Amino acid sequence: MPKDVTALHEEFGGDRLPPGQRKTDRFPVLTKGDTPSVDDDWTLSVSGAVVDEQAFTLEELRELGPETQLQDFHCVTGWSKFDCAFTGITFATLAEAVGVRDDAEHVMFAAHDGYTTDLTFEECNREEVIFAWGYDGEPLPVEHGGPLRVVTPHKYAYKGAKWVNGVEFLTEPERGYWELRGYSDSANPWNEERYS
Repeated sequence: MPKDVTALHEEFGGDRLPPGQRKTDRFPVLTKGDTPSVDDDWTLSVSGAVVDEQAFTLEELRELGPETQLQDFHCVTGWSKFDCAFTGITFATLAEAVGVRDDAEHVMFAAHDGYTTDLTFEECNREEVIFAWGYDGEPLPVEHGGPLRVVTPHKYAYKGAKWVNGVEFLTEPERGYWELRGYSDSANPWNEERYS
């Protein structure tokens, strides 16, 4: 049985469907450009303010201890999809594998298509932030970020990089792709933090 984290909206004092959102049963595909081609020798590079910089293959990530979670997914463009079953490893599991230094305060996620996004370490180090390679019992489709994407159900989905290939632990904040273009750094759906 998947771990159900769909009640996390209660932590933010809001309804399950955040304000300004509409519920959909579809899973629309939105990206900043074309879907990139990801090589078979893909790895996830973890660097920055960590004890042990590493590059993980998908098989090595799977060996860290996968789990499946039932999550809600909120897109900044105004739609939400409930009860998405994502399989992967939690951010905390990856952080433990590399050892995070005390001065790490932010995390920059990078993707194959040049996309980047930043979150505070505290916002990442939650049980429901997952590096997902599976969706609804199947491999994560490439159009949704396969082979690996980040999912952040407590944020608008642009904070969860598709086709993720890099994680850099930072000692200071940096703005990512959409944040540099006027989107909110905090991206809280229940406060409608869409733009800065």
